[in-house]
Amino acid sequence: MKCQRCDKEAHFHITELLGPKPVEIHLCQDCVREYLSESPNEAVAAAGAAASLAQQMLQQMAVSQTAEELEKLDKLSCPVCGITYYQFRTQGRLGCANDYTCFRKELENLLMHIHGETQHCGKRPSRPAKHSELLTSLIRLRREMQEAIAAENYERAGQIRDEIRRIETQVKQNRS
Repeated sequence: MKCQRCDKEAHFHITELLGPKPVEIHLCQDCVREYLSESPNEAVAAAGAAASLAQQMLQQMAVSQTAEELEKLDKLSCPVCGITYYQFRTQGRLGCANDYTCFRKELENLLMHIHGETQHCGKRPSRPAKHSELLTSLIRLRREMQEAIAAENYERAGQIRDEIRRIETQVKQNRS
């Protein structure tokens, strides 16, 4: 079926119940945006059902645009641990402390939506983490070791394994 405003294919079929007879309108995606953004006439304002239908369709179109943006966002990854934003969304966990910097904008929006705040206002640790840099480097080294093994570069994987063991020993000694 063709759009009633232009000759493109109509993908939206709207039935308005304004008068004694229902009126069907067939529009393409471009024309439906114009139709939904037009100021409602008095009849549409009087018939709240048609106005709410138009609002629902406008929201649905916004959701499809959001899905495209989310698809691009899902491909973002942390340079330290390699976790993608998609993995974070599905698992609900971040991979390392650097992820907070890497996904800052998205996490701020998420925190604002969930907590209503983006600043921490609860309890804090009494002493700061001593080994946060070492732990971050451990995460990075483990990812590099997995990549070396996948590339069958076993000599490099062995060097990385030794470095991981050295750092783990250092962390254990500092805790004591």
